[in-house]
Amino acid sequence: MAREIHDLNVELRSGTGKGAARQARRDGKVPGVVYGDGQEPVSINIPYYYLLKHLKAGRFLQTLFNLKVPGHDDVHVVCRGVQRDVVKDQPIHVDFMRLHDESRIVLHIHVNFDNADKAPGIKKGGTLTVVRSEVELEVLAGDIPDHVTVDLTGKNIGDVIHISDVVLPEGVKPTIARNFVIANIAAPAGLVSAEA
Repeated sequence: MAREIHDLNVELRSGTGKGAARQARRDGKVPGVVYGDGQEPVSINIPYYYLLKHLKAGRFLQTLFNLKVPGHDDVHVVCRGVQRDVVKDQPIHVDFMRLHDESRIVLHIHVNFDNADKAPGIKKGGTLTVVRSEVELEVLAGDIPDHVTVDLTGKNIGDVIHISDVVLPEGVKPTIARNFVIANIAAPAGLVSAEA
């Protein structure tokens, strides 16, 4: 269930500091930095609308990219932060971290809920209350899952779904030691008021 590695084409930024970053923004680009893996940081620029397209596609901070910089070897990276303008909410800077396929990293992974039609509690009018739509997991960089799946088959009103109830892909483990709640099936509002 690992997702394919998408290419991310960027260009080298000549110069560092605020002046070079401001010039990049005036030229319709978003400045960024690639760091980690014991190598020197590399300053880059990403075309604004190209970055925006990737951000709008979703899960940008959970995706492993194959970063292509002219004159450099391709390298696998994960985004570690996107700074935004406080007024316009537009991206103004982006940080990427280099990774090896065997590196272990912590990411927020999306949770899918399957087989709601096979859950007696939902058929009776119960509501699936999602406590965590994403869970923080430690994963291998070369095998980042696209999502984790919660099977709702057989779940009744009042059932609580914990992280231990989820079958995680091999090599993936939660960062929180306790058995936290992901979702529950709540009684319908009419049933709650009738019992009261």
